[in-house]
Amino acid sequence: MATLIRPPPVRSSQAAIENLLELTQLSDIDPNLFTNTRPLWHPPGARGIYGGAAIAQCLSAAQRTVPDDFTIHSMHCYFVLAGNAEIPLIYHVERVRSGKSFATRTVQARQRGRVIFTTTMSFVRENSGGEQRVEHAAKMPDVPQPITGMDDLDYGGNSTGPFQSQRIEILNNDSPHPETKKTRQWMKARGSISPSGGHQAHLSALAYMSDSYFIGTIARVHKLWRYSAVRKDNNKSSIDEDVLKKLLAMDDEELKRVKFLDPADLQRLERLKNGEDISTEKKAEIGMMVSLDHTIYFHNPRRFRADEWMFTEMESPWAGDGRGLVFQKIFSRDGTLIATCVQEGVVRLRQPNESKL
Repeated sequence: MATLIRPPPVRSSQAAIENLLELTQLSDIDPNLFTNTRPLWHPPGARGIYGGAAIAQCLSAAQRTVPDDFTIHSMHCYFVLAGNAEIPLIYHVERVRSGKSFATRTVQARQRGRVIFTTTMSFVRENSGGEQRVEHAAKMPDVPQPITGMDDLDYGGNSTGPFQSQRIEILNNDSPHPETKKTRQWMKARGSISPSGGHQAHLSALAYMSDSYFIGTIARVHKLWRYSAVRKDNNKSSIDEDVLKKLLAMDDEELKRVKFLDPADLQRLERLKNGEDISTEKKAEIGMMVSLDHTIYFHNPRRFRADEWMFTEMESPWAGDGRGLVFQKIFSRDGTLIATCVQEGVVRLRQPNESKL
C-alpha cells in the first residue's frame, strides 16, 4: 500500500500542495517518527517518486520538532535510492542540537528499512541577528511578468497539479557557451495555502517546487532532446514521456506558443508527428538524468507566500564526467531574494547501440 494509514478525506480548507505534503506523526511508536499521509507522485518514466516530495516532507517533519520562533535557513540533502510510490515512507528526525540561536536536525527517509533520502537542516531563532546587521542581496532581473491563463504543461500532468509554472525564454539561448545561459520561470502553489499552515506550509511548498526542472537545466542549455517515448526494445524512457504525448497532440500554432521548446525541438516533433523514426539519429540525447544532492539556503523565510508568483533563475557553471551542477535563485514577485539552491545530478547521454538505460 502507498500509505501506512488509510488517508483521510482531502481537506477543502487547504491548498492542494498542503494536502499532498501532509504528514502523520507516529507518536505511539516514537514522537520523532512521521509518515506520508497521502500517496506520493511518481512522474511517468522516472526512476522513483518526485524528489521535491522527499525534500518537502523531511522539512515538514523537522519543523514539527523546533520552537515556532525558529525558522529553517539551510537544508543539505542527498538522494540515496529511488523512492517507491507504492511503499510508505518513514521519516526519522534526529534532534542533533537545540541551542539558544540555532537548532540542528537530521532527517532520514526510509522504505523497508533502507535509507532512500537524507538531509541535515539548520534552524535559526527569529531576530537573533541583532539590531545592526550586514546586509546585501542579488537583484531580480527585469523579466516579463506572469500572464493569467498562460501556464506551461503542468509538472503533474494535469491542470489540478499542486503548483503552476510559466517558463520564460532562455537568456543567451543562441550563445555557443552553455555556462552563459540562464533558464527562467515563474511558479506558485495552486490555490491558497491555509492560515493554519503558518509560514511552515509556505516553506515546505517552496522546497517542493524548488526541484522543478532543476537538473533539467543542463539539457536545456545544451539543447539536448529530452522528450523520449517508449523505445522499440521495450525499455521505458526516463525523460518526460507524458509531456511528449501532450506535445504530439498539439497543432503547429499551439506548439509555437510553448515557450520552453527550442527550434530543434519543434523540428523533431514535426518529424515524429509525420511518423518518422528518429531513434537511429546520432544527435546527442539524454539517456539518464537524476538528482544526486540538493541544497537550499532560505534568506527571507517569513517574507513570502508560496501561493503567490515567485521567479526562479537557473544557470549551470559546469558539467562533465557524467554529472552537472546547477545554481538557482528564487525571488518573490516584489524582487526579494528568498532562496538560493544548488543541485548536482547524473547527466548521461544515450550511448551508441545502447540497449537499456
